[in-house]
Amino acid sequence: METAASAGLFDRALKRLLEAWRDVAGGADDEEIGAQMRACLEAKGGEVSARARSARLAQAYLAADAEGKAAFLRTLAGFDSDPEEVARAVEALRAAGEDKTAAAQARMQLRRALEAPRARLVTQFTSIPEGVKFVVDLRAALLQLAKKDPALGALEADMRALLAAWFDVGFLELRRIDWHSPAHLLEKLVGYEAVHEIRGWRDLKNRLDSDRRCYAFFHPRMPDEPLIFVEIALVKGLAGDVRALLDEKAPVGDPRAADTAIFYSISNCQQGLGGISFGNFLIKRVVDVLSAEFQNIKTFATLSPIPGFRRWLEAAASDEALLSPDERAGLAEALGGGESETPAPLAALLARKAWHRDAGLVGAVKPVLLRLCARYLLVESAEGRGGASKRARDPVAHFHLSNGAQAERLNWMADRSEKGLRESLGLMVNYLYDRESIEGNHEAYVGQGKRAASTAMRRLSRGWS
Repeated sequence: METAASAGLFDRALKRLLEAWRDVAGGADDEEIGAQMRACLEAKGGEVSARARSARLAQAYLAADAEGKAAFLRTLAGFDSDPEEVARAVEALRAAGEDKTAAAQARMQLRRALEAPRARLVTQFTSIPEGVKFVVDLRAALLQLAKKDPALGALEADMRALLAAWFDVGFLELRRIDWHSPAHLLEKLVGYEAVHEIRGWRDLKNRLDSDRRCYAFFHPRMPDEPLIFVEIALVKGLAGDVRALLDEKAPVGDPRAADTAIFYSISNCQQGLGGISFGNFLIKRVVDVLSAEFQNIKTFATLSPIPGFRRWLEAAASDEALLSPDERAGLAEALGGGESETPAPLAALLARKAWHRDAGLVGAVKPVLLRLCARYLLVESAEGRGGASKRARDPVAHFHLSNGAQAERLNWMADRSEKGLRESLGLMVNYLYDRESIEGNHEAYVGQGKRAASTAMRRLSRGWS
């Protein structure tokens, strides 16, 4: 959900962009969108003319309503490669036979023929002020529309390839954000926070205090726009309750006495960069930075949400094999009836409001939910083409396991917020980043689907049989 802060920032940014583009674009242009796009591709005139045409196109898109924006993207998608030119290039490659020189030239011609003109159109937007940000936002809109309109899928793939090249990690700058950072950047931090809502300036100040750190990646063409940021608490030992980390009244700790860095929130800021991963590079870079600054910190771990746990449990609640006979009987009794009155105790539990405040019920529920959550993280797999894949079903688990982390410990009632209870029944998990094991864990997970986990987590996940 868009916050008031992010909505205000967007309005101001839009006004600034339109003013900047008005200066570049010059007078109004009433040509229909397709004609404007063809004019851009023909590239008549010099650089100034090209920038003006791109600015007019961008203005036309932003000024359109939702239907107009969709029409703009469909028109852009129509500028695909010429099938006749592709066929001629394919025939030339076939005719080249064993002639290596001719074959190399034919392959080059084929690559050129396959390049869709729309990719050149999109690239031209980068010549106008904040044009890279415009392209990122254009893809954000496209991602939503492509779900309902498969014809836009090819355009989305082209834009993703362009952005992946433009936002290669080698081009990104790691910067620390603190309380003395520019106000407009702090506002964006509040608006982009996606894991634990920032409730105001006091909350933000607490997250940027001396025993906290916040780092973000930036792109040189978007210097005021964070791409992704991570919030870290410098503490003693593994953190098991997010409330303690977010408590504004808690005394400020001495970072020189800390032995553990807890990554408790990672937020992607640009929807248009979805599917282009920075998080793994961000965490590893920050580990290196903190290691250099604090030699006393030896443990790097997360306190992470488990956003898909409750959804999975609700779908699987009727599976009788999920619970042992003793667990089923114990849950039914704790819920106030026998097995005959409560044939589906998990479903009954999930339907009960404020179950976590019933001490008697919690005693029966806790070991069951901990076991099922460990199974969800370490055994259950996401659906893939033709059946289950090897990747973890939980998206946050997949992110950290693919980055080389180890599932270390489950934490009971670590997040009692409405969101935490709604998504993960209050549970959170620590993922451990052991610098010596990261690469091996990554290779085992990506190559074989093996999920690194502590002995305790592994034992929990094995089930009751």
